Amino acid sequence: MRKRINSFMIMLVFLVGIIPAIAQEDTDSGKLTLDRIFNSGEFRQEYFGRYKWLGNGDYYTLLERSDSVKGGMDVVKYNTKSGKKEEVLIAAENLFPEGREKPLRISGYDWSDDLSKLMIFTNTRRVWRANTRGDYWVFDMDTKNLFQLGADLPESSLMFAKFTHDGTKAAYVSKHNIYMQDLESGEVTQLTFDGTEDIINGTFDWVYEEELACRDGFRWSEDGKYIAFWQLDASDIKDFLMIDNTDSLYSFTIPVQYPKAGELPSSAKVGYINVVTGEIKWIEIPGDPRNNYLPRMQWIGNTYQLLIQQLNRHQNENKLWLYDLATNKLNNFYTERDEAWVDIEHPDAAQGHWGMRDVTFLSNNRDFIWISEQDGWRHLYKKSIAGTDNEMKLTRGDYDIASFYGIDEKKGYVYFNASPDNSTQRYLYRVNLDGSGDLTRLTAADKSGLNLYDLAPGMQYAVETSSSLQHPRTIDMIGLPKYKVVRNLVTNEAFKEKMATLDLGKAEFFNVTTEDGVEMDGYMIKPPDFDPSKKYPVLFDLYGEPWSQTAFDTWGSLWNYMLAQEGYIVMTMDNRGTPCLKGREWRKSIYKKIGVLNSGDQAAATKEILKWDFVDPDRIAVWGWSGGGAMTLNLMFRHPDIYKTGMAVAAVSNLRYYDNIYQERYTGLPQENPEVYEEGSPINFAKNLEGNLLIVHGTADDNVHYQNAEALIVELIKNGKQFDVMPYPNCSHGIYEIPGATRHLFTLLTNYLKEHVEAGGK
Repeated sequence: MRKRINSFMIMLVFLVGIIPAIAQEDTDSGKLTLDRIFNSGEFRQEYFGRYKWLGNGDYYTLLERSDSVKGGMDVVKYNTKSGKKEEVLIAAENLFPEGREKPLRISGYDWSDDLSKLMIFTNTRRVWRANTRGDYWVFDMDTKNLFQLGADLPESSLMFAKFTHDGTKAAYVSKHNIYMQDLESGEVTQLTFDGTEDIINGTFDWVYEEELACRDGFRWSEDGKYIAFWQLDASDIKDFLMIDNTDSLYSFTIPVQYPKAGELPSSAKVGYINVVTGEIKWIEIPGDPRNNYLPRMQWIGNTYQLLIQQLNRHQNENKLWLYDLATNKLNNFYTERDEAWVDIEHPDAAQGHWGMRDVTFLSNNRDFIWISEQDGWRHLYKKSIAGTDNEMKLTRGDYDIASFYGIDEKKGYVYFNASPDNSTQRYLYRVNLDGSGDLTRLTAADKSGLNLYDLAPGMQYAVETSSSLQHPRTIDMIGLPKYKVVRNLVTNEAFKEKMATLDLGKAEFFNVTTEDGVEMDGYMIKPPDFDPSKKYPVLFDLYGEPWSQTAFDTWGSLWNYMLAQEGYIVMTMDNRGTPCLKGREWRKSIYKKIGVLNSGDQAAATKEILKWDFVDPDRIAVWGWSGGGAMTLNLMFRHPDIYKTGMAVAAVSNLRYYDNIYQERYTGLPQENPEVYEEGSPINFAKNLEGNLLIVHGTADDNVHYQNAEALIVELIKNGKQFDVMPYPNCSHGIYEIPGATRHLFTLLTNYLKEHVEAGGK
């Protein structure tokens, strides 16, 4: 997911300022309030709009509001180096479908490779996490013709439409079947016919999307003669039934195909379609399809070869298969193994988790870039489909790369993100593609903190987004390979001036070492009037599972700053098992120890913090969302002597209730080690509750089911424990579907904290 949502990610929503303006309250004051944060709109940061690189990146397009068409957007071309506005490529007045009074609302857009056509995604609908189905329209730059793809198919049913490389055809998914359309004649050809709710062609089920970032399930070959695609058979997956009590006179259920831990996943297979004959051929990959996953598949350049990755049920072995259409031969040329689990995407929480990235091949269609932890650190390797004789290690040393960006084959460079000396930060680095030379940092020395990049296809430019705990976000266009700021895209001066008017507390990093020698990164926000001679209450804002790191050197949460103004010290720390850049052992020590090792580290670190003169050991609170909610429950139940108040949002209370891919990856199969699930589930320690506990959950949470809250409530009642509960009817994991839900939730959390933990120094 935005895996299990944590409070750090939730707060980013408020920092970019997408909450609409509703009311103003005391905006000239240096004091933050809930209304100012969530309703006023005064803290909106600037951003660099929805851009698309053109060609190799010498130009890009932006969507800009039309001056002549109300509600319309122009597609505008810019020169990357100069920033000069070259021309309006498509004006809003060209985007009126025949007979309509309004132009298309552009939710997404993509250019054909030859830039002769623009594909527009509009009228979108949500599928699980994101709006991935809707309507697609094509604008022809030569004829100025605007037409709809799949016009006879149901409204808002098309998914993942994409051009062939020559721009003559498009393909898309509708109702779990794949279609092809000739863009000149408009002729539509249905390519698969067996799609149902259970037989899924060209896209994926809930758990593949959630845990393997699989959404778009088909790929054109380079010449447009074939389409390779996934088919999932989910017919044996049990439905989890959510109930809607409020949207009709009688309640009704909402089924979600959801394989819980210990349950078999959908059966997956890969095939390819000859788009001329319509013939489908399936690739027979060895192994039980119900005990293996197929998380990645791609064409290799302009060849008729497919690279298919097969991940076993335990997720500790990833086989790379090479399939040749011409010979029908299948070869397992490489296998990645790990005693714990193998990461498919090697996710970096700073960069984001979403997306199915193809393996990057060199122009010879033989050598490719691979990420592995085989020496104990996450490094880049150049490997070959021809065998291990051509393998080369590109990055070396006791440090991790955070994320791989791409290669400039002509100049011989490999670009990636890393921070060898400080896991809380990120910078742009490069090494030589031939394995020679040293690691080179490119990010400017004065840009400390979190620096993230989007490199243009030609590797000559990149969009650089930077911030730190002390400095709000800025966005620059930079030149490569010699790092140079070409120009500022976003300075956020107005936002910085607004921040200067606020009486914010001091934010600072710290390291704490536990009695067992575990050193953890953290940061705290102290009250503006902090007095080191006094003792203050502490609120820990935590996550603590393998999907997210919270102690980043990036601009922080205004809600946390508000709590600091109220007299609380707000802290976060990253325990072992979080995806910090501290080596494989740090990240994977949590294997089969979720709930135990991570909460143990947090408690041990908190014990050291309680020794600090300015911390009040009698006023310690904790809160978190999803994985952070589970952490909150574990700390409240396992260490009631330390944590007096807890607020758990959308928490997993029983590890058996969560989905199989996530939970089995980090905890193993419950059939093989039931004791690991028992020991790791906070519900089994609920009898130890002594402090104040608030349980918050959306009743329509398709990710962490409301079942988790109800089962925990039953256990607490059985043990005579008093607690507080707030359900949000028909709200999902993010708790935002009811108008005003976000504001209501953070009011609830604020009031609960104030009621049970006295603010201020003593």
